[in-house]
Amino acid sequence: MTLDDVFAPDGALAETVNGFSPRIQQREMAERIEAAIKSNGVLIAEAGTGTGKTFAYLVPALMSGGKVLISTGTKTLQDQLYRRDLPTVRKALKLPLTTALLKGRSNYVCHYHLARNASEGRFRSPQEVDHLRKIVRFAETTGTGDKADCTDVPEDSPAWMSATSNRDNCLGQECPNVKECFILQARRNAMEADVVVVNHHLFFADVVLRDEGMGELLPSCNTVIFDEAHQLPETATMFFGESVSSAQVIELARDTRTETLAGAADCRELVEATRKLEKVARDWRLSIPGENLRIGMEQLERYPEFPKALEELGDELRRFGKILATQAERSEGLANCLKRMDELVLRLEAWSAPGDAQIVRWVEVFTQAILIHATPLQVGSLFVRQLQGHPRAWIFTSATLAVGPEFDHYMRELGLNFLENPPECAVWGSPFDYESRALLYAPSPMPDPNDPAYPDAVADVAYPLIEAAQGRTFVLCTSLRAMRRIHERLEDKMTRAGLDLPLLVQGEDSRSNLLARFRALGNAVLVASQSFWEGVDVPGDALSVVVIDKLPFAPPDDPVLSARIEHLRKAGVNPFMTYQLPRTVINMKQGAGRLIRTEQDKGVLVVCDPRMVDKPYGRRVWRSLPPMARTRVSDEVVAFLKTLPPTRQATEKESTPAD
Repeated sequence: MTLDDVFAPDGALAETVNGFSPRIQQREMAERIEAAIKSNGVLIAEAGTGTGKTFAYLVPALMSGGKVLISTGTKTLQDQLYRRDLPTVRKALKLPLTTALLKGRSNYVCHYHLARNASEGRFRSPQEVDHLRKIVRFAETTGTGDKADCTDVPEDSPAWMSATSNRDNCLGQECPNVKECFILQARRNAMEADVVVVNHHLFFADVVLRDEGMGELLPSCNTVIFDEAHQLPETATMFFGESVSSAQVIELARDTRTETLAGAADCRELVEATRKLEKVARDWRLSIPGENLRIGMEQLERYPEFPKALEELGDELRRFGKILATQAERSEGLANCLKRMDELVLRLEAWSAPGDAQIVRWVEVFTQAILIHATPLQVGSLFVRQLQGHPRAWIFTSATLAVGPEFDHYMRELGLNFLENPPECAVWGSPFDYESRALLYAPSPMPDPNDPAYPDAVADVAYPLIEAAQGRTFVLCTSLRAMRRIHERLEDKMTRAGLDLPLLVQGEDSRSNLLARFRALGNAVLVASQSFWEGVDVPGDALSVVVIDKLPFAPPDDPVLSARIEHLRKAGVNPFMTYQLPRTVINMKQGAGRLIRTEQDKGVLVVCDPRMVDKPYGRRVWRSLPPMARTRVSDEVVAFLKTLPPTRQATEKESTPAD
């Protein structure tokens, strides 16, 4: 079978997939990927929304005859690829290929920790107890142990913490339940399969860090494909760095207490030591007031309690370790806790010592936890080592990789410019008819984005469009503060005008529940922050307006960004043009991509930030967005929105007889 046989109007895909229609972009992309696989080359491919990039890489990969590793940006996309797209293409090609889905440890039920924690019976709520009972029943019947298959228990339930393991507390081959371990079974399946689907986090955690399992998987692969590849630089940075969190310390204390009660119950001193360690970890978190903070070393001077709390944590860990060492031989679990404690102490000491100039040290604060990070300024030289050695093809693809036609910034970030044979690069635009079905609106006049009244101005721009579209709107914000203020003002305006539309805001429910409600309602408004800028798919009439408040530049006082800026300046490079602006363009393209998801979709993209039109660099953003018709006139936008099909609620209202 050839690509002609697969992608033709009467080909294998047309026979298998309802509504399949050939696309030139999809076919060309498949040809380039086929060539890269045959030559063991490196290909960077941007494919616009609607290109059909998943089939474009699956078809040549499955037809290649070699072992294929596919890494996705999220577990949701991973499941979709494995359960829907991969079986579809395999069926169309009529190939007897074996496939495997592989996730990180924390996605699989752990028999050992489930039994330990279920018997301890210390839970925060009756709901958590109920969830754990359901997980126990699931563990008795499941063949995979994958928590995504346990539909009775939400994936974000705290009960999963008691039912799964992680890299720190997994006992590995020393576990008494090793023969029935779900993660080891998943890894065995992956070793034997022709096609393995992982996600970027697992790729870096288990391939780059050479954790057990995946370190053996990569050498046997002939082709590695990264989907949603724009996320790789950020994910690589996370995993090439080191961190210690108060949550890790508290989890160590709790696991040690559980293991002590099970295997060394007579050692009351160790139980007491776990409680002291928990308290010191919580005091460390309280040494910096506030939440959602990213603090560089220079700013730490404002928090005099932090160094004292960190030093006390190190001292308490060492005291705790001396007691734990006296009991560690009594069980595999206690021995593992001692090993974890030693690793935490080493990482704390490394962070506190004067470090490498290429490493930036910083602190992150959340509501319940504090973390210290040591982050490399550059990951390219580290990442590119993975591409060297055994010959194989590497494919990087996403809807958002290029700035205009250029990939220079992406290759620099991942070190792909260091390769002896430069990567092939290609861009395929979306096949959608943006010019007739979408409008890009840059409102004028708008205040300066730093003006305190700016969020109110954004809400004032959004309101008449919400009214004209009868809801069906995303308002995407670059900060939580702006999100809250815009939501507040919209709520006030809608109440005063008697505009009865559902107004949702990020934080009032989980991300997945908010999206499900938005889709189901069909006339809702959702005000959200950057976590909704990508990986969100709302095809059809439920979403017709996307409002973006500002160009998404990372805050210049972010400790990692400011260190990178300084590093680039010292190297004689313009950090704004080579790093900050390209990242902003990619983020804008992601946000804009929420609007048009199918050929039938129609809508308006609103970019409120005046810098997109007024500043020379803003025009690079403007030119990178899809080729929509452009306007700066509100009346034209309202008129366009009035051509949309009516909402389901409006149709039902018209069809209901008057009293």
